[in-house]
Amino acid sequence: MQKAIYTNSSHSMNTYYLLPFLLLFSIGIQAQNNALKSKITTKAATLESKVVSWRRDFHQNPELGNREFKTAEKIAAHLQSLGIEVKTGVAKTGVVGVLKGGKPGPVVALRADMDALPVMERVNLPFASKVTGEYNGTTVSVMHACGHDTHVAMLMGTAEILASVKNEIKGTVVFIFQPAEEGPPEGEEGGAELMVKEGVLNNPKVDVIFGLHINAQTEVGQIKYRPRGTMASSDWFTIKVNGKQSHGAYPWQSVDPIVTASQIVMGLQTIVSRNVNLTQNAAVVSVGQINAGVRSNIIPESLTMTGTIRTLDAETQDFIHGKIKTIATNIATSAGGSAEVSIYKKTLITYNEPSLTEQMLPTLQAAAGKDNVLLTEAVTGAEDFSFYQAKIPGLFYFIGGMPKGKKPSDMPSHHTPDFYIDEGSFILGMTSMAHLALDYMEMKSKK
Repeated sequence: MQKAIYTNSSHSMNTYYLLPFLLLFSIGIQAQNNALKSKITTKAATLESKVVSWRRDFHQNPELGNREFKTAEKIAAHLQSLGIEVKTGVAKTGVVGVLKGGKPGPVVALRADMDALPVMERVNLPFASKVTGEYNGTTVSVMHACGHDTHVAMLMGTAEILASVKNEIKGTVVFIFQPAEEGPPEGEEGGAELMVKEGVLNNPKVDVIFGLHINAQTEVGQIKYRPRGTMASSDWFTIKVNGKQSHGAYPWQSVDPIVTASQIVMGLQTIVSRNVNLTQNAAVVSVGQINAGVRSNIIPESLTMTGTIRTLDAETQDFIHGKIKTIATNIATSAGGSAEVSIYKKTLITYNEPSLTEQMLPTLQAAAGKDNVLLTEAVTGAEDFSFYQAKIPGLFYFIGGMPKGKKPSDMPSHHTPDFYIDEGSFILGMTSMAHLALDYMEMKSKK
């Protein structure tokens, strides 16, 4: 007993004498981190005007998916000027920069999307787009109507910030500038799915990925986030209804695919309204296109309809797919015809890994202020950032692009001709991305 007591006492004394040293060591590390973050904040402020200039240039000269040639050239030239290792032509027009820090540690990826949309701009800006391009064989107006121009500019600024403190970085940062987030042209591969396929997460092997999206209905200075399902999967479906053609004056001689399709459309509406528990997750089934017939007095032989499915969890996704097939085929059979259903999984669920989200939340709060970091509702729009998250843990969040004092209901939606972004969150975008990378590295280095 005496010996045991003596040993324990000795251990306690050693711990007692070590405590001040450990405390001082911890304080020293924290001081270093605070000093580094202070450098980053200062650097971001000095870069704001440059980032605004980049954004306006990209906005005035937008390029469609898989055609972001000039955008990619400007990005690559900037990264090379910073001494960052650069890979071009990834997933057709993508650019990847690799910044190896001065100390060993994990590999963190930061991502921005580059492509614009086939939309004609109506916003009265001195740098408004007048550009046209070819979209699936048609000449269209082109506009950055979703804010990807801001994402590119902010990540270029983040790269410059982190390159300036390269020797203090405990790991490697991979900057992913991705084409075709809105989807590649018909008949082509593209986007995050192709980048993953071509190994963007493998050389070097990425441990975690962070991405942001500017939002026109979120006030400047705010960050919004959500753990688990944040943005929905985007599945496309096609239903071909087969009937029997006849003269429009003798409908009893037909199996009318138009009437049958009308019943199918109404049947599809009951999937979400009567079969999905909306208190747990949102879901959407929408028919967007119906094509049939060539003349007003001929009941056609067949009809094709297409639409989209949006879900926030895999179980609901599988359930809805099954219900669409059951409803369409049974209604068509009851009318004396038949239905062929095909479903294409276009974009996965943007899923913020809960433990990573919780781990990095203090970083976002430190960047924006705790009161400016808000839990948001799920979004039924889709994001192909999900393809990275299917391979490694990832966190995707939103920053404000709405002028202070405005109401979200007064702001034009994304993907519209009047879409507008206030440039006041660019510093927050840069600092939050830089801090996420450095804080994650710091956490991993302590384990």
